Amino acid sequence: MSTTERPRILVVGGGYVGLYAARRILKQMRYGEATVTVVDPRSYMTYQPFLPEAAAGSISPRHVVVPLRRVLPKAEVLTGRVTTIDQDRKVATIAPLVGEAYELPFDYLVIAMGAVSRTFPIPGLAENGIGMKGVEEAIGLRNHVLEQLDKADSTTDEEVRRKALTFVFVGGGFAGAETIGEVEDMARDAAKYYNNVKREDMRFLLVDVADKILPEVGPKLGAYGKEHLESRGVEVYLKTGMDSCVDGHVKLNNGLEVDSNTIVWTAGVKPNPALARFGLPLGPRGHVDTDTTLQVQGTDYIWAAGDNAQVPDLVGRKNGNENAWCPPNAQHALRQAKILGDNVISGMRGFPQKEYSHANKGAVAGLGLHKGVAMIVMGKMKIKLKGRLAWYMHRAYHGMAMPTFNRKIRVFADWTLAMFLKREVVSLGAMENPREEFYEAAKPAPAPPTAAEAGDKTKAKAS
Repeated sequence: MSTTERPRILVVGGGYVGLYAARRILKQMRYGEATVTVVDPRSYMTYQPFLPEAAAGSISPRHVVVPLRRVLPKAEVLTGRVTTIDQDRKVATIAPLVGEAYELPFDYLVIAMGAVSRTFPIPGLAENGIGMKGVEEAIGLRNHVLEQLDKADSTTDEEVRRKALTFVFVGGGFAGAETIGEVEDMARDAAKYYNNVKREDMRFLLVDVADKILPEVGPKLGAYGKEHLESRGVEVYLKTGMDSCVDGHVKLNNGLEVDSNTIVWTAGVKPNPALARFGLPLGPRGHVDTDTTLQVQGTDYIWAAGDNAQVPDLVGRKNGNENAWCPPNAQHALRQAKILGDNVISGMRGFPQKEYSHANKGAVAGLGLHKGVAMIVMGKMKIKLKGRLAWYMHRAYHGMAMPTFNRKIRVFADWTLAMFLKREVVSLGAMENPREEFYEAAKPAPAPPTAAEAGDKTKAKAS
């Protein structure tokens, strides 16, 4: 880490908002005007809307992440966590991956820590659940599902086979509906290569406490999405929660009980709980409370945006909804990051702040290969699409929203190759414990028994 007398802009979080805000600041900043420091536990940013496709093998997992150091060559990128912030002294405590924590002074602060999975104290969930917030989880889910097919194909135990071929997904929003659609697609394709596993042997369950799925695209398209998934053999249980899943025995509150090795949890997100230690004003659900300029309430040197911020929705409030807040999605995060970056530069130079205002442009969702739903908002008109055309809209929108030209090209290349080549259905389950085989080969052989021990064994056999 370099030392400098220049003002430091500290960006806490290297996700979508953190990456784009830092890029915007570096682009607008004059040479030597300030030092931009980005702190994140990971050295890369993950484009989360592509995680379902990464889990299904439609996109290489490496192509849904963006390396921070490559994209931000003029910034300091520190791999670690900000554990505390002293606002009086303007000092943050950094806990690096290795070594002792240290203090880092700053002049301007950007809070972009994003969100974490929203979980509940359900027995067995921590031990058996699989999240879908990171690329590691997407890779793990893909390997895990294919490994279940391997198990089912190789066993003669009907109970083991049934448990391996039952897949439970909790949460019917974008993440849940898209993930079950993509994974079911992959499992259907993979079953063609197994002698003893057919799609009819598998059981997919989608569970949600709400009365509909995909609420972001509206009730009609949500109903279509439900009907479409059901037509593919997915059991959809609405107004239903999971009471427990100890040892893979799933109990739903509608009385249904199933045994499953695969329990995927996508039931919403919540702001990063570390925010509670920063002494910032928080909203009722734990979000950082910001003004319309993305400045944290009561400060003139701290900004926040994205999933960890409670940002007033000016468009919704102009339409009469006094309690309208910007929803946590990529559409708002990208635009907020640009305004935030501009406002940091303006604040540093003593210029007035811009307000953030953006009208919803709609939503798109993919439900597997050539299947999707889309709602496009054009003024007061809403265009609703479903099927293959909506799927094209989904890919076009997210393909263009993917950060950096490098990653855009790689993603579109993956899609183009998939038009001519069959889907990869190889499970790399050994990735979970890559050193296991080497350890077995390299561990010391057990010591031979001593003469006394050998004599004792001989006597025992004789008796």
